[in-house]
Amino acid sequence: MDKFVIQGRRRLNGTVRASGSKNSALPLIAATLLTERGEITLERIPDLKDIRTFRKLLEYLGADIRYRENTLTVSASNIRCVQAPYELVKQMRASIYVLGPLLARFGRASVSLPGGCAFGPRPIDLHLMAMEKLGATISIEKGFIEAQIQGSHLKGAVIDFPITSVGATGNALMASVLARGKTTIQNAAVEPEIVTLCNFLCAMGADIRGTGTSTLEINGVESLKPAPFTNIFDRIEAATLLTAGAITASSITVDDVDPSQLTAILGKFEHAGCKIITDRTSITLQSPETLSHTDVIANPYPDFPTDMQAQWIALMTQAEGTSHIIDKVYHERFNHIPELNRLGARIEIRNNEASVYGPSRLTGTKVMSTDLRASASLVLAGLAAEGVTEVLRIYHLDRGYEKLEDKLKQLGADITRESYQEFT
Repeated sequence: MDKFVIQGRRRLNGTVRASGSKNSALPLIAATLLTERGEITLERIPDLKDIRTFRKLLEYLGADIRYRENTLTVSASNIRCVQAPYELVKQMRASIYVLGPLLARFGRASVSLPGGCAFGPRPIDLHLMAMEKLGATISIEKGFIEAQIQGSHLKGAVIDFPITSVGATGNALMASVLARGKTTIQNAAVEPEIVTLCNFLCAMGADIRGTGTSTLEINGVESLKPAPFTNIFDRIEAATLLTAGAITASSITVDDVDPSQLTAILGKFEHAGCKIITDRTSITLQSPETLSHTDVIANPYPDFPTDMQAQWIALMTQAEGTSHIIDKVYHERFNHIPELNRLGARIEIRNNEASVYGPSRLTGTKVMSTDLRASASLVLAGLAAEGVTEVLRIYHLDRGYEKLEDKLKQLGADITRESYQEFT
């Protein structure tokens, strides 16, 4: 097993390039299942554990896949299997993305109930509701979602989500593009990852109206054709790197980004006292010597993202005053707080609100995380802590950050990856 060893209190400086988005890449890869012939080339696909797992899943289904230097080539013409096995699906919740494409193309699908990060329940009810609205019959048997349709195609319908869901919106989109008739998705997610999926599906011949809004109208087409496509940048990785600059009182630049996708986060950095300079493809953050306390409420896009909540809490341990952080997306996503307190932070949780009392003098020690973004928060805290911090079980972090230690080293951090043996 691997860990990060961090010598803290180092100033950072320089420019680093953002990777492609994992949360966008996964539905893009799933959407290739909708094509019956030819190859699709996807650019800027990050080399991550979740991506490798998803590639294995598509290969299990019968797809031919090549991957080299962030370019993924997929041919789904030889798909014959429509069962996504437990051994692969248990490793990541995003495996549920194959449900919609398999149903749309083959009329049936068998997908193991998903696993993923351990920070509270994230039900798949909305995914299943969307498939049922489109005409599928759903049952849960022996830990598998068994879905099939009557007739040869799904049928257009009105899908009105009671709450906004990125995953369910993506699955409904992929299922409906080959359905007969018109589908309307109401209360659709408007995240950049959904906009990107819409753009990819349209490049392949789908008819989608309302991209970027909460109401999507899809007129089903007979088939989709292969089309090359380039993935968007990872806005959470970019924001995490900017936080590394802020928490170390440094000045850094993150390149190859779209600042308009980070408006809510950049506004919070400015409220905390950071100077933000943007151009069309880069963001420079200049951190003050003393940060100001800044409250955040994590909500769906375009508000402050839940995937940055843990990192913001780490940052606020170094701010003057008391900061309040509420996560309205995942109420139980606070597993990082006991570990941050082990480093010397002063954080309390009451009724889904974290109160961070700063600034705290953090001191390096061994810490361990149970999910992806919590791992990132501990790395950030380690950068600010005196002495050596060891962040254990970084396989969680490897699911969503491409070579994070290399990027931090490029900026001047003292961080190394080492193997270790856990006691059992």
